[in-house]
Amino acid sequence: MARRPRIGICTALERASWTVWDAEAYLLNRSYVDAIQGAGGLVLMLPADPRAVEDPDELLDVLDGLILAGGADIDPATYGEAPHPATKGTWPERDEFEVALARRALERDIPLLGICRGMQLMNVARGGTLIQHLPDDVGHEDHRRVPGSFDGADHGVRLADGSLAARAAGEVDHPTKSHHHQAIARLGEGLVETGWSTLDDLPEAIEDPARRFALGVQWHPEADPGSELIASLVREAAAARNGDRA
Repeated sequence: MARRPRIGICTALERASWTVWDAEAYLLNRSYVDAIQGAGGLVLMLPADPRAVEDPDELLDVLDGLILAGGADIDPATYGEAPHPATKGTWPERDEFEVALARRALERDIPLLGICRGMQLMNVARGGTLIQHLPDDVGHEDHRRVPGSFDGADHGVRLADGSLAARAAGEVDHPTKSHHHQAIARLGEGLVETGWSTLDDLPEAIEDPARRFALGVQWHPEADPGSELIASLVREAAAARNGDRA
């Protein structure tokens, strides 16, 4: 039996409660795991690791692909700004770890998918900045209508014809499940916008066309059983391992 492609996915760091315990924990929504396994990937959960900040290759050497998952706001100090009052729940150690992984994965051309926060992290890793609270800029809260829920969170995105985003999604007009209050401001070096919200033209997909698969999406494909985005990353990771292209 062929070895499954090894997909690393970064975990959240949060205060959590389970059974009789209440403590800081490394967490990952099960929907990410189910999507990766359902696409034929082997899931390797990656908690923040200070040693990997200095030597990300120690982790990347065992991976065929990398997913930067959603989660808490990125510490604005990471991109040289002061925090907005609505920027909350940051974990700088997670940010530092994921920035190091993302930069090195991009350098090595390891297939990479950033989801929601993960797309923003990709942008910051390339020197970009973020809008810290969208309602201040766009005048509405339709990108995160119900905190903690995807209920009523659907909206469309327009994907550039011929882009990696469109190929991975399998269409140029794509429905999404949205849950974010931050977004791309200044685009990072080497990245291009390839998807925009039908609500307000907010950037919803970015990619590096110089890499085989380096894609960030502002929505949550793991919450959509019909999405092909995570499966596309898993297929590309398998092909990269074999020296091919998906």
